[in-house]
Amino acid sequence: MSNLEELIEKLCPDGVEYKELKNIIKSLNTGLNPRKFFKLNTEDAKNYYVTIREIRGNKIVFSDSTDRINDDALKLCNNRSNLEAGDILFSGTGTIGMTALIDEEPINWNIKEGVYAIKPCSDIIDSKFLMYMLQSNEIKTECLKRIFGGTVKSISMKDLMSIKLPVPPLEVQREIVRILDNFTFLTAELAAEPAARQQQYEYYRDLLLTFKPNESTILNERTNELELNAPVRWMKLGDIADIKRGIRVVKKQLITEGKYPVYQNSLEPMGYFNKYNCEAETTYVISAGAAGEIGFCNKKFWAADDCLIFTDTKNVNNKFIYYSLLVRKNILLANVRKASIPRLSRIVVENLIIPVPSLEVQQRIVGILDRFDTLCNDISSGLPAEIEARQKQYEYYRDKLLTFKEFKKEA
Repeated sequence: MSNLEELIEKLCPDGVEYKELKNIIKSLNTGLNPRKFFKLNTEDAKNYYVTIREIRGNKIVFSDSTDRINDDALKLCNNRSNLEAGDILFSGTGTIGMTALIDEEPINWNIKEGVYAIKPCSDIIDSKFLMYMLQSNEIKTECLKRIFGGTVKSISMKDLMSIKLPVPPLEVQREIVRILDNFTFLTAELAAEPAARQQQYEYYRDLLLTFKPNESTILNERTNELELNAPVRWMKLGDIADIKRGIRVVKKQLITEGKYPVYQNSLEPMGYFNKYNCEAETTYVISAGAAGEIGFCNKKFWAADDCLIFTDTKNVNNKFIYYSLLVRKNILLANVRKASIPRLSRIVVENLIIPVPSLEVQQRIVGILDRFDTLCNDISSGLPAEIEARQKQYEYYRDKLLTFKEFKKEA
């Protein structure tokens, strides 16, 4: 018998009491929206203004895009929210049910209106247990029943406080928290792996595609070391490939399902055709809209007129061009003309100079980077699939651990 089973058998063998949220918390407050009270991102704004965007992985995560508020605005927000360590944040508008635990006193940040601050009664319910409980499918379902609004959905504080939750003894709560914390740690550790692999991939990609003037390098996959190889030529893209513009299409020509994807001003297909104008294994660059973005399609496709496609390459691997462009993407982006529709000239692309080692070296480099790319991004066999499976496993056990038989008092 596990420690949790022993605790349940000892402390609540006949079930646990279900209580409305309002009966197990001290308060439920919210932050403040600017409106007439204050302005965001003023010159003296040094504090963070937390919205749903900053609630990630049970924590508050600031970024460069996080809005800022000054000291006076911070005070106004805190007068309404009364944030403290141990409070739980709960998104009550938009994407409802995002949660985070405040694990230390919030000195330089506060919350917007619509992000609720829940202050638990610590002698009744553990803060982290309540956070996990609010994430469970059972409570999410109860929240969905109470949602109102049109474009922007909300749950009122009154309705949130009426939701009933199981409240086992604190010892049981803390043991469940310990188990779920371990699950969360392992899941987060795995989730961080793609970022580490992506960094490793980009490191080797940049290393393999950065050449000295008169020599190239190649990775020895047995020793994981770089070795000198044959001399490398530096050539303009326009001299090693025909760079053609695609053929214009209009949306009414497209179909929602078809054999060949159609690329126009984005790396996402704008639709499908039953015919193609590009062979498989072709690199392309977006010249308008998402100008400067670099794509590669491993199957036949239709390139519209905002695509610059690389064809008839002269002793150059087409995917080697793709990887070489990724390393030099900043050069393309620096030459995008900023306007209502950003544009990149074909002349800029044709004049871009890349190093061209021997075809054998190109193919080896492409093979190495393809394997890295598959490991990082293949949804069917790579890390993303494993992360998704682990997340589903975590959610299954979380909901199982947070499901209790309700204690019925005798009449």
